[in-house]
Amino acid sequence: MTVLAAPVLASLFGLAAMGLFAGGAQAQSLKQQAVGTWTLVSVKVGDGEPYGPTPHGLMFIDAGGRFSVSIVRAGIPKFASNNRTTGTDSENAAAVHGSLNYFGTYSVDETDKSITVKIEASNYPNFEGVSQKRSLAVNGDGMTITNAAPSGGGGVATQIWKRAR
Repeated sequence: MTVLAAPVLASLFGLAAMGLFAGGAQAQSLKQQAVGTWTLVSVKVGDGEPYGPTPHGLMFIDAGGRFSVSIVRAGIPKFASNNRTTGTDSENAAAVHGSLNYFGTYSVDETDKSITVKIEASNYPNFEGVSQKRSLAVNGDGMTITNAAPSGGGGVATQIWKRAR
């Protein structure tokens, strides 16, 4: 049995090696590279950091064309009432100014290296039903999304993400 197993293993190894070294491993598309779970590194708008120097964020991009983004400023003060529906004006303002959440569908244009998101819902109601095109770059475990017209104004917004482990 050992005598037969060695040639079979050698054949399988040879086929695998041919696939790998004869072009079997193909480059991934930009969309394939973007699919996954991402954690936020930074958000810059012009020279500022609207979510502070250490923002929290998570983005999910699935292969079927759906996405979800959640960005939260670190250190938003807790509501004194311990009830999200009874926050004071200043507590509510801090929560709204310090977070952005939205989800929907997306498409990637491989030619111009962009992603267009169609937002279904957001904690910023003006996003609902809106499509936005942004530049997209993926380099290994890093991703950069650049938005020329961010909702908070102030110039070009650049989000830096890293692949979640």
